[in-house]
Amino acid sequence: MVSRLHHVVGAALRWLVLGAAGALAVGCASSDFPPAPELAASPDYRYLIGPGDTVNIIVWRNPELSLSVPVRPDGLIAGPLIEDMPAMGKTPTMLARDMEKALGVFIRDPVVTVVVTSFVGSQSEQIRVVGEASKPQALPYRQKMTLLDVMIAVGGLTDFADGNGATLLRVSDDTKEYSKENSKQYSVRLYDLIRRGDVSANVDMKPGDVLIIPQSWF
Repeated sequence: MVSRLHHVVGAALRWLVLGAAGALAVGCASSDFPPAPELAASPDYRYLIGPGDTVNIIVWRNPELSLSVPVRPDGLIAGPLIEDMPAMGKTPTMLARDMEKALGVFIRDPVVTVVVTSFVGSQSEQIRVVGEASKPQALPYRQKMTLLDVMIAVGGLTDFADGNGATLLRVSDDTKEYSKENSKQYSVRLYDLIRRGDVSANVDMKPGDVLIIPQSWF
């Protein structure tokens, strides 16, 4: 009876060891995707206004028309003499020129300056972080933003993150819609970057990037 019990316990222990080894292999498995390009920032990048931004509109010599206004969820703004003007997807300069045309109906030769004072950005411009980050969220893209900047903003990795198994989903430059045909997925080494201080794992981010951090199996 004792011998049979030892046999059963031994078999159970072997299965546990094999299961743990299998989980270890899965958890340590490297990504099948190519590494993310180190350089990706565009020198001619211009910020595009998005819903939730706050814009400061200055009309020269017309203080009664100058104001600070939020961009509504539908991407429009409104103010004195102007109703429901599209702002989403425009640069501040583009919006200023459009406002000059609209105000030109009421005042002579208006000169408008638009300054964005609170940044959210359009969805196509945001960096999204999902999975095992301490604070998963969407971030407004900034010129020359890097992977390290993003990880600082989201508070690093959780204790259960498979940092080196993370991937970066990037849409092609000529479109902002994700599909299998127009997007690529790259591997990134978050554990090496954050926990080991390996700066070679730091890469440029691009507007619209999605950082996916999986959970470790062990």
